[in-house]
Amino acid sequence: MYAIVESGGFQFSVKEGDKIRTPKLNVGPKEKLVLEKVLFIGGEEPKVGTPYVPGAQVEAEVIGPGRSPKIVVFKKKKRVKYRRTRGHRQDFTELRIDRIIPSR
Repeated sequence: MYAIVESGGFQFSVKEGDKIRTPKLNVGPKEKLVLEKVLFIGGEEPKVGTPYVPGAQVEAEVIGPGRSPKIVVFKKKKRVKYRRTRGHRQDFTELRIDRIIPSR
């Protein structure tokens, strides 16, 4: 069984035991988290939400926070001596999917 969940404006396809990196959430390590925005549940009897599947939940455990590798943003305009260099690192929270509950 797998599910498509929404977290932080992004959609993730998950199954039990998967690890996902969502945008930063204000939770501590080893905490349990329930994702209630389930868009789709696949398996023998697929369920499609409009937009969410009523009563469906995905239980996850927080592994911990982290930061993605740095990306470099470089801007340049020719013949004007205009150059700007910026760096960016995105914060994330890593989750381990424990259980997918189709409906209650």
